[in-house]
Amino acid sequence: MADVAALARVSGQTVSRVVNASPRVDPETRRRVEDAMERLGYRPHRAARALRTGRTQTIGLVAATLASVGNARMLQAVADAAASRSYSLVVSTLGDRRDIAGAFERLREQGVDGAIVLNEATELARGSATPRDLELVVVDSPPDARFTIVQTDHAGGARSAVEHLLGLGHEVVHHIGGPEGSFAAAERERGWREALAAAGVPEPPAVRGDWAAASGFAAAKRLVAEAPTLSAVFTANDQMALGLVRALAEAGCHVPDEVSVVGFDDVVDAADYLPPLTTVRQDFDRLGETAVAALVAGIEADGPRGLPAIPTELVIRASTRRRG
Repeated sequence: MADVAALARVSGQTVSRVVNASPRVDPETRRRVEDAMERLGYRPHRAARALRTGRTQTIGLVAATLASVGNARMLQAVADAAASRSYSLVVSTLGDRRDIAGAFERLREQGVDGAIVLNEATELARGSATPRDLELVVVDSPPDARFTIVQTDHAGGARSAVEHLLGLGHEVVHHIGGPEGSFAAAERERGWREALAAAGVPEPPAVRGDWAAASGFAAAKRLVAEAPTLSAVFTANDQMALGLVRALAEAGCHVPDEVSVVGFDDVVDAADYLPPLTTVRQDFDRLGETAVAALVAGIEADGPRGLPAIPTELVIRASTRRRG
């Protein structure tokens, strides 16, 4: 670091600020320091810095599974946001064990400064004794004083989906919900109920899946059998909407001529479904960026505990149409 400082004609403290991405360095000075680092082949020594600062600049991520599209998208967003701040990322998945205490312990053994807990794992975090020495940010959770919460406006997105379907003249909007215990699924179901109540529309029984397309297919089979006048369905995610569209096709129901379908998430392939899927876009990149920013703020200072929900956007495609 002293060699870099001498070549760049700055102090060692300025080099440290550049290495740690401090905003307290003007662009020209930052450029000189970065050029000197490049010429000298300087790389920060993470272990030495950890001894000096007490921080490893490593964060953890806890997920029940990475098999779901939403969790995979969040992993990518968190990894990108961490890398942009020169933080490393360690991932711990729960699988069938549902042992979140074990996941936290594995992360602590890796020396992480803090961790982000995703989606289905948040229920376990709320019900467990969380480590006091580990800064935590939880994605999608009811209020909890123990950690910072980052979440999407799931209920607002669901309301926009149902209002869209009601505005197309559908008298009843059915719902395929996500799994029990999922905060996101419960919030999307709440938005569905609120939109129906505000419009004075009867609330049909919801059926439930597990986020996978196969569960949407099975739920749709139930809907077709139990609701012969089915004309509109809001599904809690795009994968279950895909299963729904397949089940409707096998039952001889055309989407959108006979049944309109809206999903949630706007996954990469949603525009290539047949028909292209009307859905609620969830901003995974912004969600991951917000979670990492909140965690780093908590690690390096006193970060925020309550953050506003991240808004969604209704994306209208060809899977919905006016009734009649």
